[in-house]
Amino acid sequence: MRLIKSRFVPLALFAVCVLAAGCGEVNDTIDKAQACLEAPKIVTELAAKVKDLTDDPKAMEKALDDAAGKLNDVADKAANTTLKQASEDLAKTLGGINVQNVNDAVDAAQKVGSEAVDYAQQVAKACS
Repeated sequence: MRLIKSRFVPLALFAVCVLAAGCGEVNDTIDKAQACLEAPKIVTELAAKVKDLTDDPKAMEKALDDAAGKLNDVADKAANTTLKQASEDLAKTLGGINVQNVNDAVDAAQKVGSEAVDYAQQVAKACS
């Protein structure tokens, strides 16, 4: 009887390892899918806010910083390296925009618009 048990132990351990490896792949896929949904949403919301905040430089600065933080979170979750890099790059760009006055706000709105288009293309490619 002990001989039978000893044969099943390695088999059981192998099955557990296979299941654990499979679950890891599922979690990566969920992370990618979630990141692919979150990333465009963040940029779309930012673009809408920026249009309304051209007269309020402080609020625009805060919106840019908040979006950069959210994109960094997406980058941390992203299983896809292209999506991760694109999110990190856009977060760095947004975080580097300084809005001190109304003229800066207008320039920032234009920059966000052009960066958002580039980012959307990268996300579409990474998520397809």
